Amino acid sequence: MRWWDIEPVFVLEKELFPDDAWSRGMFWSELAHARGPLATRRYVVAVDGDRLVGYAGLASAGDQADVQTIAVAPSHWGTGLGSRLLTDLLGAATAFECAEVMLEVRVDNTRAQKLYERFGFEPIGFRRGYYQPGNVDALVMRLTDPSTSVQGTDTHG
Repeated sequence: MRWWDIEPVFVLEKELFPDDAWSRGMFWSELAHARGPLATRRYVVAVDGDRLVGYAGLASAGDQADVQTIAVAPSHWGTGLGSRLLTDLLGAATAFECAEVMLEVRVDNTRAQKLYERFGFEPIGFRRGYYQPGNVDALVMRLTDPSTSVQGTDTHG
């Protein structure tokens, strides 16, 4: 992801997450930490023709990484794009020498939970009322040793 991707990313962000979308400033802030020898972030985009159809981001701190976001346009659900984005993030976590990767996912987003489970993420707890509005809980998931993560054979993502 580069600065010129922020506007199309923001448009997709608002489409997919209308109630709790990140601001443009949040993406700018994340990208500020994604370049150079001291980079602690990895943000990528997926483009189909001239249309941005997905993006993903990871933050690292010490030996732990956090999946910040994965988003896929509805027109590309079931194509394996989510799996490819997650694969990229896990490669980045390995490059950052992270021993584990954490993430939060809405408890009602079973599609995403299945994707993460295929990669070896395991549920470890909940964050009550994490997603607003609606006071929806987050399922906290963890993957230990992302360098050995093995994706399942199902490529729907």
